[in-house]
Amino acid sequence: MLNSKNVYLGKVRSSIRELFEYGKRRKEEIGEENVFDFSLGNPSVPAPEAVREALEDIIANTDPVVLHGYTSAQGDFSVRKTIADYINSRFQTALTADCLYMTCGAAASLTIVLNAILNPGDEVITVAPYFPEYKVFTGHAGGKLIAVDGAEGTFGIDIKNIKAVLTPRTKAVLINSPNNPSGVVYGEEDIVNLVKAISEYSLKHGTEIYLISDEPYRELVFDQETHVPFIMNYYERSIICYSYSKSLSLPGERIGYIAVNNKMPEWEEVYAGVCGAGRALGYVCAPNLFQQLVKRVCGTTSDISIYKRNRDRLLSALREYGYEVVKPEGAFYMFVKALERDAKQFAERAKQFELLLVAGDDFGTPGYVRISYCVSPEMIERSLPAFKALADSYK
Repeated sequence: MLNSKNVYLGKVRSSIRELFEYGKRRKEEIGEENVFDFSLGNPSVPAPEAVREALEDIIANTDPVVLHGYTSAQGDFSVRKTIADYINSRFQTALTADCLYMTCGAAASLTIVLNAILNPGDEVITVAPYFPEYKVFTGHAGGKLIAVDGAEGTFGIDIKNIKAVLTPRTKAVLINSPNNPSGVVYGEEDIVNLVKAISEYSLKHGTEIYLISDEPYRELVFDQETHVPFIMNYYERSIICYSYSKSLSLPGERIGYIAVNNKMPEWEEVYAGVCGAGRALGYVCAPNLFQQLVKRVCGTTSDISIYKRNRDRLLSALREYGYEVVKPEGAFYMFVKALERDAKQFAERAKQFELLLVAGDDFGTPGYVRISYCVSPEMIERSLPAFKALADSYK
Protein backbone atom coordinates (compact mmCIF):
# COMPACT_ATOMS: atom_id res chain seq x y z
CA MET A 1 0.00 0.00 0.00
CA LEU A 2 1.19 3.48 -0.85
CA ASN A 3 0.73 6.43 1.47
CA SER A 4 -2.84 7.35 0.53
CA LYS A 5 -2.61 10.92 1.83
CA ASN A 6 0.37 11.71 -0.35
CA VAL A 7 -1.15 9.99 -3.37
CA TYR A 8 -4.25 12.16 -2.89
CA LEU A 9 -2.16 15.34 -2.65
CA GLY A 10 -0.32 14.35 -5.80
CA LYS A 11 -3.53 13.80 -7.74
CA VAL A 12 -5.51 16.78 -6.47
CA ARG A 13 -3.72 19.93 -7.55
CA SER A 14 -4.39 23.14 -5.62
CA SER A 15 -7.17 25.28 -7.08
CA ILE A 16 -4.64 28.04 -7.77
CA ARG A 17 -2.39 25.73 -9.79
CA GLU A 18 -5.37 24.23 -11.61
CA LEU A 19 -6.49 27.69 -12.72
CA PHE A 20 -2.94 28.59 -13.74
CA GLU A 21 -2.73 25.48 -15.94
CA TYR A 22 -6.14 26.31 -17.46
CA GLY A 23 -4.83 29.78 -18.23
CA LYS A 24 -1.80 28.39 -20.05
CA ARG A 25 -4.03 26.27 -22.26
CA ARG A 26 -6.41 29.15 -22.91
CA LYS A 27 -3.56 31.48 -23.90
CA GLU A 28 -2.41 28.95 -26.49
CA GLU A 29 -5.94 28.86 -27.93
CA ILE A 30 -6.80 32.56 -28.17
CA GLY A 31 -3.54 34.42 -27.54
CA GLU A 32 -1.91 35.54 -24.32
CA GLU A 33 -3.06 39.13 -24.71
CA ASN A 34 -6.69 38.02 -24.65
CA VAL A 35 -6.55 36.15 -21.33
CA PHE A 36 -6.56 38.11 -18.06
CA ASP A 37 -4.73 35.75 -15.75
CA PHE A 38 -4.90 36.83 -12.11
CA SER A 39 -4.35 33.33 -10.73
CA LEU A 40 -0.76 33.03 -9.54
CA GLY A 41 1.33 35.20 -7.20
CA ASN A 42 4.31 35.23 -9.55
CA PRO A 43 6.15 38.60 -9.38
CA SER A 44 6.02 40.58 -12.61
CA VAL A 45 8.64 43.10 -11.47
CA PRO A 46 12.20 42.05 -12.36
CA ALA A 47 14.81 41.46 -9.69
CA PRO A 48 16.85 44.56 -8.78
CA GLU A 49 19.93 45.30 -10.88
CA ALA A 50 21.99 44.68 -7.75
CA VAL A 51 20.98 41.01 -7.96
CA ARG A 52 22.40 40.58 -11.46
CA GLU A 53 25.58 42.45 -10.55
CA ALA A 54 26.09 40.41 -7.40
CA LEU A 55 25.49 37.09 -9.18
CA GLU A 56 27.95 37.97 -11.95
CA ASP A 57 30.60 38.96 -9.43
CA ILE A 58 30.05 35.90 -7.24
CA ILE A 59 30.28 33.52 -10.19
CA ALA A 60 33.29 35.27 -11.69
CA ASN A 61 35.30 35.62 -8.50
CA THR A 62 34.47 32.61 -6.33
CA ASP A 63 36.16 29.24 -6.51
CA PRO A 64 33.50 27.14 -8.32
CA VAL A 65 34.25 24.11 -6.17
CA VAL A 66 33.40 26.18 -3.08
CA LEU A 67 30.51 28.07 -4.67
CA HIS A 68 28.73 24.97 -5.88
CA GLY A 69 29.65 22.85 -2.88
CA TYR A 70 27.86 22.13 0.37
CA THR A 71 27.50 24.63 3.19
CA SER A 72 26.71 23.69 6.78
CA ALA A 73 23.34 21.98 7.02
CA GLN A 74 21.73 25.08 8.53
CA GLY A 75 23.40 27.39 6.02
CA ASP A 76 26.68 29.24 5.62
CA PHE A 77 27.70 30.89 8.91
CA SER A 78 28.66 34.23 7.33
CA VAL A 79 25.33 34.39 5.48
CA ARG A 80 23.37 33.71 8.66
CA LYS A 81 25.42 36.27 10.57
CA THR A 82 24.83 38.92 7.91
CA ILE A 83 21.08 38.35 8.01
CA ALA A 84 21.03 38.32 11.83
CA ASP A 85 22.99 41.59 11.92
CA TYR A 86 20.59 43.14 9.43
CA ILE A 87 17.54 42.10 11.46
CA ASN A 88 19.18 43.42 14.64
CA SER A 89 19.95 46.81 13.09
CA ARG A 90 16.45 47.14 11.66
CA PHE A 91 14.35 45.82 14.53
CA GLN A 92 16.59 46.26 17.61
CA THR A 93 16.85 42.54 18.30
CA ALA A 94 19.91 40.58 19.43
CA LEU A 95 19.86 37.55 17.14
CA THR A 96 23.00 35.56 16.38
CA ALA A 97 23.88 33.42 13.39
CA ASP A 98 22.78 30.40 15.40
CA CYS A 99 19.21 31.71 15.51
CA LEU A 100 18.99 31.44 11.70
CA TYR A 101 18.39 28.43 9.47
CA MET A 102 18.59 28.90 5.69
CA THR A 103 15.81 27.27 3.67
CA CYS A 104 14.42 26.80 0.18
CA GLY A 105 11.78 29.51 0.62
CA ALA A 106 8.96 30.11 3.08
CA ALA A 107 7.17 26.85 2.29
CA ALA A 108 10.22 24.89 3.45
CA SER A 109 10.53 27.20 6.46
CA LEU A 110 6.96 26.58 7.53
CA THR A 111 7.21 22.84 6.97
CA ILE A 112 10.39 22.62 9.05
CA VAL A 113 9.02 24.74 11.90
CA LEU A 114 5.74 22.85 12.12
CA ASN A 115 7.55 19.51 12.15
CA ALA A 116 9.92 20.87 14.80
CA ILE A 117 7.26 21.94 17.30
CA LEU A 118 4.19 19.75 16.71
CA ASN A 119 3.35 16.45 18.29
CA PRO A 120 0.45 14.29 17.03
CA GLY A 121 -2.86 15.98 17.80
CA ASP A 122 -1.44 19.44 18.43
CA GLU A 123 -3.44 22.34 17.03
CA VAL A 124 -2.34 25.38 15.03
CA ILE A 125 -4.67 28.38 14.89
CA THR A 126 -4.71 30.64 11.84
CA VAL A 127 -6.91 33.50 10.66
CA ALA A 128 -9.08 33.21 7.55
CA PRO A 129 -8.53 34.03 4.83
CA TYR A 130 -5.28 32.06 4.85
CA PHE A 131 -2.89 30.39 2.40
CA PRO A 132 -4.41 26.95 1.63
CA GLU A 133 -1.15 25.02 2.01
CA TYR A 134 -1.14 25.78 5.76
CA LYS A 135 -3.57 22.90 6.14
CA VAL A 136 -1.32 20.57 4.15
CA PHE A 137 1.84 21.56 6.03
CA THR A 138 0.17 21.26 9.45
CA GLY A 139 -1.45 17.92 8.68
CA HIS A 140 1.81 16.46 7.38
CA ALA A 141 3.47 17.45 10.67
CA GLY A 142 0.80 15.54 12.62
CA GLY A 143 -1.17 18.56 13.69
CA LYS A 144 -4.59 20.02 12.98
CA LEU A 145 -5.21 23.46 11.51
CA ILE A 146 -7.94 25.46 13.27
CA ALA A 147 -9.04 28.39 11.12
CA VAL A 148 -11.06 31.25 12.59
CA ASP A 149 -12.78 34.04 10.72
CA GLY A 150 -11.02 37.38 10.51
CA ALA A 151 -12.70 40.57 11.65
CA GLU A 152 -15.83 41.31 9.65
CA GLY A 153 -15.32 44.04 7.09
CA THR A 154 -11.54 44.31 7.55
CA PHE A 155 -10.11 40.76 7.60
CA GLY A 156 -8.01 41.77 10.60
CA ILE A 157 -7.59 39.56 13.67
CA ASP A 158 -10.79 39.02 15.67
CA ILE A 159 -9.53 38.26 19.17
CA LYS A 160 -12.89 36.86 20.29
CA ASN A 161 -12.60 34.19 17.62
CA ILE A 162 -9.03 33.34 18.66
CA LYS A 163 -9.97 33.03 22.34
CA ALA A 164 -12.89 30.78 21.47
CA VAL A 165 -10.64 28.07 20.01
CA LEU A 166 -7.68 28.15 22.42
CA THR A 167 -7.35 24.74 24.08
CA PRO A 168 -4.64 22.79 25.91
CA ARG A 169 -3.82 21.29 22.49
CA THR A 170 -3.00 24.69 20.98
CA LYS A 171 0.70 24.65 20.13
CA ALA A 172 0.94 27.65 17.80
CA VAL A 173 -0.79 30.57 16.16
CA LEU A 174 0.24 31.09 12.54
CA ILE A 175 -0.17 34.55 11.00
CA ASN A 176 0.59 35.97 7.57
CA SER A 177 0.91 39.74 7.22
CA PRO A 178 0.73 41.30 4.67
CA ASN A 179 -1.84 38.65 4.00
CA ASN A 180 -2.28 36.28 1.12
CA PRO A 181 -5.04 36.48 -0.19
CA SER A 182 -6.45 39.77 1.20
CA GLY A 183 -3.41 42.06 1.18
CA VAL A 184 -4.43 43.21 4.68
CA VAL A 185 -1.73 44.09 7.21
CA TYR A 186 -2.29 43.13 10.85
CA GLY A 187 -1.59 46.34 12.70
CA GLU A 188 0.00 46.86 16.10
CA GLU A 189 -3.33 46.71 17.92
CA ASP A 190 -4.03 43.34 16.32
CA ILE A 191 -0.64 41.95 17.39
CA VAL A 192 -0.79 43.39 20.92
CA ASN A 193 -4.26 41.92 21.48
CA LEU A 194 -3.21 38.56 20.03
CA VAL A 195 -0.12 38.37 22.22
CA LYS A 196 -2.16 39.31 25.29
CA ALA A 197 -4.74 36.60 24.56
CA ILE A 198 -2.26 33.76 24.06
CA SER A 199 -0.04 34.91 26.94
CA GLU A 200 -2.96 34.98 29.37
CA TYR A 201 -4.15 31.57 28.23
CA SER A 202 -0.66 30.08 28.49
CA LEU A 203 -0.17 31.46 31.98
CA LYS A 204 -3.56 30.25 33.20
CA HIS A 205 -3.28 26.73 31.76
CA GLY A 206 0.49 26.17 31.97
CA THR A 207 0.91 25.69 28.21
CA GLU A 208 3.45 27.00 25.71
CA ILE A 209 2.07 28.60 22.57
CA TYR A 210 4.35 29.68 19.75
CA LEU A 211 3.61 32.57 17.40
CA ILE A 212 4.76 31.82 13.85
CA SER A 213 4.90 34.66 11.34
CA ASP A 214 4.91 33.73 7.64
CA GLU A 215 6.62 36.70 5.99
CA PRO A 216 7.19 36.44 2.24
CA TYR A 217 5.44 39.79 1.75
CA ARG A 218 6.93 41.83 4.61
CA GLU A 219 8.63 44.31 2.25
CA LEU A 220 5.62 44.72 -0.06
CA VAL A 221 3.83 47.57 1.73
CA PHE A 222 2.64 50.50 -0.35
CA ASP A 223 1.64 53.34 1.95
CA GLN A 224 3.96 55.23 4.26
CA GLU A 225 1.52 55.06 7.16
CA THR A 226 1.30 51.27 7.04
CA HIS A 227 3.51 49.52 9.59
CA VAL A 228 4.08 45.76 9.79
CA PRO A 229 4.84 44.89 13.44
CA PHE A 230 7.90 42.70 13.96
CA ILE A 231 6.60 39.93 16.20
CA MET A 232 9.87 39.31 18.04
CA ASN A 233 9.44 42.75 19.60
CA TYR A 234 6.06 41.69 21.04
CA TYR A 235 6.30 38.03 21.99
CA GLU A 236 9.15 35.85 23.25
CA ARG A 237 8.02 32.52 21.81
CA SER A 238 8.06 33.76 18.23
CA ILE A 239 9.47 32.26 15.05
CA ILE A 240 9.73 33.96 11.65
CA CYS A 241 9.55 32.17 8.30
CA TYR A 242 10.92 34.49 5.62
CA SER A 243 11.32 34.24 1.86
CA TYR A 244 13.14 36.43 -0.67
CA SER A 245 10.78 35.22 -3.42
CA LYS A 246 8.65 38.36 -3.43
CA SER A 247 10.97 41.01 -1.97
CA LEU A 248 13.69 40.27 -4.56
CA SER A 249 11.42 38.79 -7.27
CA LEU A 250 13.19 35.42 -7.05
CA PRO A 251 10.35 32.90 -6.56
CA GLY A 252 11.98 30.23 -8.68
CA GLU A 253 15.27 30.33 -6.79
CA ARG A 254 13.67 29.13 -3.52
CA ILE A 255 15.72 30.92 -0.87
CA GLY A 256 14.63 32.05 2.58
CA TYR A 257 15.25 31.48 6.27
CA ILE A 258 13.85 30.61 9.68
CA ALA A 259 14.61 32.97 12.57
CA VAL A 260 14.10 31.70 16.13
CA ASN A 261 13.69 34.38 18.80
CA ASN A 262 16.51 33.96 21.32
CA LYS A 263 14.45 35.74 23.97
CA MET A 264 12.38 32.62 24.55
CA PRO A 265 13.70 30.54 27.46
CA GLU A 266 13.93 27.32 25.42
CA TRP A 267 15.16 28.88 22.17
CA GLU A 268 18.17 26.56 21.86
CA GLU A 269 15.87 23.53 22.11
CA VAL A 270 13.55 25.03 19.51
CA TYR A 271 16.48 25.74 17.20
CA ALA A 272 17.72 22.18 17.70
CA GLY A 273 14.23 21.01 16.75
CA VAL A 274 14.42 23.12 13.59
CA CYS A 275 17.78 21.59 12.70
CA GLY A 276 16.44 18.11 13.44
CA ALA A 277 13.30 18.63 11.37
CA GLY A 278 15.36 19.99 8.51
CA ARG A 279 17.53 16.90 8.70
CA ALA A 280 14.59 14.48 8.84
CA LEU A 281 12.83 16.19 5.92
CA GLY A 282 16.00 16.51 3.83
CA TYR A 283 15.85 20.31 3.90
CA VAL A 284 19.57 20.86 4.54
CA CYS A 285 22.12 23.08 2.85
CA ALA A 286 20.00 25.55 0.87
CA PRO A 287 21.55 26.46 -2.53
CA ASN A 288 24.90 28.07 -1.79
CA LEU A 289 24.90 30.41 -4.80
CA PHE A 290 21.73 32.08 -3.61
CA GLN A 291 22.82 32.07 0.00
CA GLN A 292 25.81 34.11 -1.12
CA LEU A 293 23.55 36.34 -3.18
CA VAL A 294 21.24 37.29 -0.31
CA LYS A 295 24.32 37.98 1.81
CA ARG A 296 25.37 40.58 -0.80
CA VAL A 297 21.97 42.20 -1.31
CA CYS A 298 20.49 41.89 2.19
CA GLY A 299 18.09 44.81 2.65
CA THR A 300 17.53 45.38 -1.07
CA THR A 301 13.98 45.25 -2.43
CA SER A 302 12.52 45.15 -5.92
CA ASP A 303 10.72 48.22 -7.24
CA ILE A 304 7.22 47.69 -5.85
CA SER A 305 5.82 50.97 -7.21
CA ILE A 306 4.28 49.04 -10.12
CA TYR A 307 2.30 46.90 -7.69
CA LYS A 308 1.03 50.02 -5.95
CA ARG A 309 0.05 51.51 -9.30
CA ASN A 310 -1.81 48.32 -10.19
CA ARG A 311 -3.55 48.23 -6.82
CA ASP A 312 -4.73 51.80 -7.02
CA ARG A 313 -5.99 51.51 -10.59
CA LEU A 314 -7.76 48.21 -10.06
CA LEU A 315 -9.25 49.16 -6.69
CA SER A 316 -10.69 52.39 -8.08
CA ALA A 317 -12.15 50.71 -11.17
CA LEU A 318 -13.66 47.74 -9.36
CA ARG A 319 -15.39 49.92 -6.79
CA GLU A 320 -16.71 52.09 -9.62
CA TYR A 321 -18.18 48.98 -11.28
CA GLY A 322 -19.94 47.99 -8.05
CA TYR A 323 -17.56 45.41 -6.55
CA GLU A 324 -17.00 45.28 -2.79
CA VAL A 325 -13.27 45.24 -1.96
CA VAL A 326 -11.26 45.64 1.25
CA LYS A 327 -8.31 47.88 0.37
CA PRO A 328 -5.06 45.86 0.29
CA GLU A 329 -2.27 47.48 2.29
CA GLY A 330 0.47 45.16 1.06
CA ALA A 331 1.42 42.00 -0.87
CA PHE A 332 -0.08 41.98 -4.38
CA TYR A 333 -3.47 40.40 -3.82
CA MET A 334 -7.00 41.77 -3.70
CA PHE A 335 -9.91 39.91 -2.11
CA VAL A 336 -13.16 40.79 -3.87
CA LYS A 337 -16.66 39.85 -2.80
CA ALA A 338 -18.30 37.67 -5.42
CA LEU A 339 -21.45 38.98 -7.05
CA GLU A 340 -23.31 35.80 -6.13
CA ARG A 341 -23.33 33.55 -3.09
CA ASP A 342 -21.21 30.80 -4.68
CA ALA A 343 -17.71 32.16 -5.38
CA LYS A 344 -16.78 29.08 -7.40
CA GLN A 345 -19.70 29.67 -9.74
CA PHE A 346 -18.75 33.34 -9.92
CA ALA A 347 -15.17 32.40 -10.88
CA GLU A 348 -16.52 30.04 -13.54
CA ARG A 349 -18.70 32.82 -14.91
CA ALA A 350 -15.66 35.13 -14.97
CA LYS A 351 -13.99 32.70 -17.38
CA GLN A 352 -16.63 33.65 -19.95
CA PHE A 353 -14.96 37.06 -19.96
CA GLU A 354 -11.45 35.48 -19.92
CA LEU A 355 -10.92 36.59 -16.32
CA LEU A 356 -9.08 34.01 -14.21
CA LEU A 357 -9.95 34.58 -10.54
CA VAL A 358 -9.35 32.17 -7.65
CA ALA A 359 -12.39 31.32 -5.53
CA GLY A 360 -11.94 32.11 -1.84
CA ASP A 361 -13.29 28.78 -0.57
CA ASP A 362 -9.85 27.18 -0.32
CA PHE A 363 -8.65 30.25 1.59
CA GLY A 364 -11.27 29.54 4.24
CA THR A 365 -13.51 32.42 3.18
CA PRO A 366 -16.34 31.45 0.82
CA GLY A 367 -18.05 34.20 -1.10
CA TYR A 368 -14.88 35.95 -2.24
CA VAL A 369 -12.35 35.65 -5.05
CA ARG A 370 -8.65 36.46 -5.04
CA ILE A 371 -7.10 38.68 -7.69
CA SER A 372 -3.32 38.45 -7.97
CA TYR A 373 -2.41 41.79 -9.51
CA CYS A 374 1.34 41.24 -9.91
CA VAL A 375 0.87 41.66 -13.64
CA SER A 376 1.77 44.40 -16.11
CA PRO A 377 -0.12 47.71 -15.86
CA GLU A 378 -1.05 47.19 -19.50
CA MET A 379 -2.86 43.96 -18.63
CA ILE A 380 -4.71 45.73 -15.84
CA GLU A 381 -5.99 48.27 -18.36
CA ARG A 382 -6.95 45.60 -20.91
CA SER A 383 -8.86 43.67 -18.25
CA LEU A 384 -11.05 46.52 -17.01
CA PRO A 385 -13.74 46.19 -19.71
CA ALA A 386 -13.98 42.48 -18.84
CA PHE A 387 -14.47 43.25 -15.14
CA LYS A 388 -17.17 45.76 -16.05
CA ALA A 389 -18.89 43.34 -18.39
CA LEU A 390 -18.83 40.67 -15.66
CA ALA A 391 -20.46 43.07 -13.19
CA ASP A 392 -23.01 44.19 -15.78
CA SER A 393 -23.96 40.56 -16.43
CA TYR A 394 -25.44 40.44 -12.92
CA LYS A 395 -27.56 43.55 -13.26
